[in-house]
Amino acid sequence: MNIYILIFLMMLVTYIPRALPALTSEKIRLSAYWEKFLGLIPYTAIAALVFPGILSVDHVRPAVGIAGGITAVAAAWFKLPVFAVVALSVAAELLIYLVV
Repeated sequence: MNIYILIFLMMLVTYIPRALPALTSEKIRLSAYWEKFLGLIPYTAIAALVFPGILSVDHVRPAVGIAGGITAVAAAWFKLPVFAVVALSVAAELLIYLVV
């Protein structure tokens, strides 16, 4: 029974910080600068998480990860859907992996 209480309390601890901004976001008005700043945070977090992975895909052939990263940036630059960005990155990595 204690494990269920623990799971429930852990659910509350993670749910409340996520739910409060969603419930109060309409009441808070921010300037355009802060709206843009807060809108860019997810992109910077993803970049910080993905970049080390690009460099550590294959220690023997780092060109594989770099090619995938460059392809992903180029595809995202042209505002392709996320699925297309991932598919093109995987295809580029596979191509470089087979060639090099």
